[in-house]
Amino acid sequence: MDIKTRTAAVVHLDRLKHNLELTRDKYAANGAEIIAVLKGDAYGCGIAGVYPVFKDFGIKKYAVAIWEEGRDLRAAGAEDEEIIILGDTCPWQYEKLFEHRLIPAVFSLKTAEELSSMAAERAETLSVSIKVDTGMSRIGFPAGEEAADAACRIASLPGLKIHGMFTHFACADEDPSPSMDRQLKLFLDTAELIRKRGVNIPLLHTANSPATLLHPKTHLDAIRPGDILYGLNPVDNSLWRSMDFKEVMTWETYAAHVKTVPAGTSVGYGATFTTDKDMVIATVPVGFADGYRRHLSNKGCVYINGCKAPIIGRVCMDQFMVDASGVPEIKAGDRVELLGERFGILDMADMLDLNVDEVVTGISKRVPRIYTYER
Repeated sequence: MDIKTRTAAVVHLDRLKHNLELTRDKYAANGAEIIAVLKGDAYGCGIAGVYPVFKDFGIKKYAVAIWEEGRDLRAAGAEDEEIIILGDTCPWQYEKLFEHRLIPAVFSLKTAEELSSMAAERAETLSVSIKVDTGMSRIGFPAGEEAADAACRIASLPGLKIHGMFTHFACADEDPSPSMDRQLKLFLDTAELIRKRGVNIPLLHTANSPATLLHPKTHLDAIRPGDILYGLNPVDNSLWRSMDFKEVMTWETYAAHVKTVPAGTSVGYGATFTTDKDMVIATVPVGFADGYRRHLSNKGCVYINGCKAPIIGRVCMDQFMVDASGVPEIKAGDRVELLGERFGILDMADMLDLNVDEVVTGISKRVPRIYTYER
């Protein structure tokens, strides 16, 4: 792709559509609805840029981490869709829930009562989602009687409507997963306690991306995929590479400067690399301020004109250098592939011992997102 900026994260919308189709046809074939997760600004892809694909695909339910992402989704054009907040909302932000018609996660009676009072004052009804802690020890009512008591209390509060109930698995990427089995049982037992008390929970959902792939019994009323929609690996690498999901984001820039230096030339801050022969060095105008990790110093690589070029010296805030001796006829302005077909997000995550989500959400806002649809 011929970019017209210093660097760009290229979001391939055709691949996003492919991943949605694969998720629907292979993993939601039992009738479970898809709740598309757009947290982390759609895993670094940009909510506004990807929303049209989800809309055209017919997605009606979304999940975000914070109210601001819900606001951004509304601003992108989501009018009637249901938007669930998976994390906390601060009391001084409650009015935003009403303003943008968002569905907050509720995991304390105090929060529920405050939202009920606000709804009554506004003469409105607010949908809420009950979060149950089944073993993550993060947020949520403790599973069992306490969560059941809370759900029944919330159901009685004026101005509130229970939209659904959810939990999050700690070890769904394992197969088999005794931990996940215990969590699922706790969740379903809690749901049954609530049902026996005459309270209806319309939507039960537990399946994050790894559970969606590995554990069909967790699908319930809806699945909640995030990583897999963007082609990000949430399971064992060898298993993932056998699947047909495609990484949605690539990242590119250009060679800003090319020169030949003699043997014995030091490169970069701290002179951590010294050439042992005459070497062609290309300077790449991207650095850790863009989210290109400093830990790739003397370790990572890029591809220029399809040829591998190892990083030499330290990655700086705004630039780094590569050994381009193996790139025939390289010149300033040539395209540099930072993430792509030859060295992808999973490759970088493995090299840095990171989660794939850290790679994509770590690409900074000063890197423009460019959207393309290759038919």
